[in-house]
Amino acid sequence: MNLQPILDTVFDGRTKGFPLGQTALRLSEIGSQAWNLLEGHLDTPVALLKASILDANAAWMGEFLRCTGVSLCPHGKTTMAPQLFARQLRDGAWGLTLATPQQTRIGLTYGVKRILLANQLVDPKTIAWFQRCLDEDAGLDLSCLVDSLEGVRLLEKHATGHRPIPVLLELGLSGGRCGVRDLETGLAVARAVKASSRLCLRGVECFEGIVMSADAEVDRRRVETWLDDLAALAERCANDELFEAEDVLLSAGGSAYFDLVAARLAKVALGRPARVLLRSGCYVSHDAGHYARLVSRLEGRLPEAWKRSGSLGPAIEVWGRVLSRPEPGLAFLDFGKRDAAHDIDLPKPILWARPGLHARPQVTPPGWRIDTLYDQHARLVIAPETDLAVGDLVGCGISHPCTTFDKWQLLWVVDDDYRVLEGIRTFF
Repeated sequence: MNLQPILDTVFDGRTKGFPLGQTALRLSEIGSQAWNLLEGHLDTPVALLKASILDANAAWMGEFLRCTGVSLCPHGKTTMAPQLFARQLRDGAWGLTLATPQQTRIGLTYGVKRILLANQLVDPKTIAWFQRCLDEDAGLDLSCLVDSLEGVRLLEKHATGHRPIPVLLELGLSGGRCGVRDLETGLAVARAVKASSRLCLRGVECFEGIVMSADAEVDRRRVETWLDDLAALAERCANDELFEAEDVLLSAGGSAYFDLVAARLAKVALGRPARVLLRSGCYVSHDAGHYARLVSRLEGRLPEAWKRSGSLGPAIEVWGRVLSRPEPGLAFLDFGKRDAAHDIDLPKPILWARPGLHARPQVTPPGWRIDTLYDQHARLVIAPETDLAVGDLVGCGISHPCTTFDKWQLLWVVDDDYRVLEGIRTFF
């Protein structure tokens, strides 16, 4: 990947998270500034990524892939950070999943050569652009999804280049998101793709991450049934010789059920080479809430042969300063809905520190909680006798990284002592 244009980007105090009063710097210069959050060098609010946990999460996922024999095409929508894309590809990711044409353009701009656009293309201009990308770069591996005869017709009409567009047939769930709803409809769409000289059927896929209720066992059974249906669809397509790819892609796997995906799809027998492709995006940063709960369930399901030491950990934190202690059991922090995810859970205070030379973070006492998030303030409930002063720092774990990353153009990667190692730019 070519990250130099990103590293050459100049940041200054107009960007949230960049310290006011610091001279403008190229992103490549950030790591040499000796900034440290705990010594007060960074303004708040600020979003951080712990380098050691990023590395540990990559190692955990790498071991899972080696153990199960499946591949990973992580969803880039989680971070939209090409610097993190490059890390994931260096760590062995097969390619990158993206959700929209804009996201795909970001991947292509910085040199990602294998992209699964996990969505349908229906806009004529976008289809024509997608076709040009394929025609202009013989080394580019670029696929999209299809789930209807009308979608096939639109692709055929506007894909007028030299290379056939590779597509994956999407299987949906009744009442769910996109995707054909039954086997026969899926086969009809697959046959229409086969009959087209402008398209080729690369594989089948679904996104089972929408299955989520209070009953984990019910969710498991629904996902397993969905994967059984996907396997049946793939086998019928293979029997009818509808696939036109050297290795068929069997893809699913958000960040909640990728163990079930690996177990079921690895058993699909097509009589030809096939690759099981997971698409988890949140593993890289993980979180301290939503995905922590889901992955805990996942780890409990793992067979003994797949269990590994350690676990995924929350690499992403949002830190703020105490603005006010207006009442004995109450404090207000200087971050809010515009800085941290709040669509599933509120941020969870985990560390606090009094900034200064040689400051060290302390674990928050039991009972600390954020009970309200405003646009730019967080309401922190604490014990009345707590020694928390105006100006102190409070670090929070978040729930659902996708909706925290998208609030920041600039995040800092820090070591375990909160020294800044590098800056990460996002493209939302």
